Amino acid sequence: MTARDTHSHSPADPAPPRHPDSTGHRPRGSDPQSPPPDGILWEVAGEIRMLLMLPAALTMQVAHPAVGAGVDEHSVFRTDPWGRGERSVRSVLLWVYGGEEGAEEGRRLRELHKTIQGTDAHGRRYHALTPAYYSWVHATGFPTYRHAQRYLGRRPYTAAEERQLYAEWLQVGRVLGISDRDMPQTLEEFWPYWNRMLVEEIEPTGVAVELASVNLDVPPPPYGPRAVRVALRTLWPLLMPGIARFRCFVTIGMMPPEARRALRLPWTVRQERRLRRLGRLLAWTVPLLPERLRYLPYARRARAAR
Repeated sequence: MTARDTHSHSPADPAPPRHPDSTGHRPRGSDPQSPPPDGILWEVAGEIRMLLMLPAALTMQVAHPAVGAGVDEHSVFRTDPWGRGERSVRSVLLWVYGGEEGAEEGRRLRELHKTIQGTDAHGRRYHALTPAYYSWVHATGFPTYRHAQRYLGRRPYTAAEERQLYAEWLQVGRVLGISDRDMPQTLEEFWPYWNRMLVEEIEPTGVAVELASVNLDVPPPPYGPRAVRVALRTLWPLLMPGIARFRCFVTIGMMPPEARRALRLPWTVRQERRLRRLGRLLAWTVPLLPERLRYLPYARRARAAR
């Protein structure tokens, strides 16, 4: 249901972020503050390992019947999967690293969501900006980061780090225009909310099952020089089955186990061992990469500017 799944495009390569001046003031005094540059999200949100986490969060989002219906009826994820994924990543980077541009992105998303409404699979009316639905989309991010750290990081977050990460994720919610009254304000409030949603609201919607399956209908990526695109089109029938199986593997694996159970998604002991081996490899190699290879371009520029 998120506007990053719609036809609207952002600039392909946003300008460097505009941050507060030395006094902490922004050009628009009412704009919410972005997460702090010395925080956890500035370390993880723009790193290449984040790309393995995003499909799990998106799948959990659409496991809410209202969100799933909105994406099913209004998204272009089937006809433009690469563009949809690119816009999703761009939005996340703007929320965290964008400063004033992050607040502008939050306003843009809310404006686009104003017209997204309809009826879900249970015959209930929905509107994308209904606080309970919009907040669920945001809520899936924190448990995804927390769970993925146990595989992709060298150690799990400490209790203090989890609290810091959650506080920073609340800041992201404010950037998105979500009111504090619609977000659990502490971890003690978040986990009962999370568990209640998994028991009472979340289900294996058609879109969630589709995103968590081995989908062979994805076209080759439309990026790179012409020679590369031609080669990809030629080799795609051979490459796609392996890519689709890997995407399915990380989508389910990066999902917290309790969410996986709520969606009735299969996960074996063998898959768990494979994910742990992959995680250890990435946990020890990615931090050794230079920033130009470790971080996505927008995040890298924001980090360099700070």
